[in-house]
Amino acid sequence: MRCVIARFPFDLTKSGVLKSMTGVKPEPVTGESVTIGRRTYPVTQVGQVITRQDRRDFSAGEVLRAMTQLGFTCRGLPQTAPTRALSPLQQASAMLGAPAAV
Repeated sequence: MRCVIARFPFDLTKSGVLKSMTGVKPEPVTGESVTIGRRTYPVTQVGQVITRQDRRDFSAGEVLRAMTQLGFTCRGLPQTAPTRALSPLQQASAMLGAPAAV
């Protein structure tokens, strides 16, 4: 599959990406991720390995788009549950260690 990452065209295949990532130890995932084989890699690490470019040269979205089109499982940023706003009294009570009022 032909894709453009950091304004450079690349001909990527699923088997080629698998081969490139063989033996690469995954870094801790803090944002978007790609599952390749049985390992989960940060998107920027995968982009750096397959393009041989600096991570500052491309966006995570470019690599996510390419990996999704190749059929890899990609995950975006984790969704956080909305927190309920506390009143000033509840916040002060919580800071003092009082049980939370429901």
